[in-house]
Order: sequence, then C-alpha cells, then structure tokens
Amino acid sequence: MKKTDGMTQEELDARHAEKMKKKKAAREKILATKTEEKGLIIVHTGKGKGKSTAAFGMAFRSIGHGHKIAVIQFVKGAWDSGEKRMLEKFPEQVTIKAMGEGFTWETQDRNKDIANARAAWDAAKEAILDPENRFVLLDELNIVLRYDYLPIEEIVEFLSEEKPDDTHVVITGRNAKDELIEIADLVTEMTLIKHPFRSGIKAQEGIEY
Repeated sequence: MKKTDGMTQEELDARHAEKMKKKKAAREKILATKTEEKGLIIVHTGKGKGKSTAAFGMAFRSIGHGHKIAVIQFVKGAWDSGEKRMLEKFPEQVTIKAMGEGFTWETQDRNKDIANARAAWDAAKEAILDPENRFVLLDELNIVLRYDYLPIEEIVEFLSEEKPDDTHVVITGRNAKDELIEIADLVTEMTLIKHPFRSGIKAQEGIEY
C-alpha cells in the first residue's frame, strides 16, 4: 500500500473525509443562524462586462420560480437583444419598459435625457410598489445617477423607506454612487481585465446582446 508522509493512502483519505465532515458541520451551523428573509437591494457596478448579464440571469432565475418581474431600461430605447426576446416569451410574468434614448453624448439634449430619466424612475417606482412583482431590474440606473439626471437622495430614500420588504431590486451600471452602495445588501464590482473590443472585435450576437 502506497505511503505518503508516513501515512497510507487509506489513512490520508480518512483524514480528508473527517476534515470535510467538520467543514460541512461548521457550514450547516452557520446557515442555521441565517433565518431572515427579505427583498434585497443588489448593485452590479464596475468597468467590467457582465453587470446587466448577471442581473438578467437573476431575472430568469426568478421567472423559473414562477415569480412576476419587471425590467426598466434607463438608457436603452430601441432595445432588441437576446434577453428581450427571451423575456417576451413570458408575457404573463414579465413587464418590460425601455425608457431611454441612448447616452447623453449621443442625444446631446440634457433636458430630454433628464425627462426620460424621470419618466423611467416613475415607471420603476410603480413596478417596485406593485405587490405582484417579486423582482425589479433597474438596468443602467447608475448611469443616470452618474450624470445627476435624478437626485441620488430621492432614490435612496425611496428604496430605504418605501420598497416592499419582499421585493428584490437589482441596479446595474458603472460608477455606482456611494450612497447607493451604502444601503445595498449585495454589491458586486465587475473588474475589466481584457475585452475583445480593444482588439478591434465588434460586439457579438449572443455575447453582447
């Protein structure tokens, strides 16, 4: 029988199994203390790709559990993507509102951008307060807040004081405001390491949209 460090392989396997058993027991003990259920405020930010992608993954997960959801697009207007096509297959569970008209450097009309942002936020509040919605995605809200199209204080106050306890709200976009991060339950920062665009590769169907 093969020996390693004076121990047989059988003894090593037994030691490993005992260690894993103790780790499992420790995890179960910790999980047993986590009893609170609540609707989360989730923020996906950072320069890396995947913020909206991860949020839509959560949306589809929620749909899979039979929940009703709403998606509010703060920047995208004429939006045609794989996610939208899939979401539209669940009309009884999903509400989609694309309220933007592109980025401010494309529209060159700040007043119009502000008006669009206000309309999108009004739609977002309505969706969040709708008791039928379990999950609400506010896609690219961070972009709107970055350019001060909406006052961050208003968003923070609403999410902190008026959001129903059992509704999940996911917010995406670069440069999340510190005030939003402070009230969030879960914050993930996507880090850019490498992107094909820098090598001259255009956005790919099924990957970028």
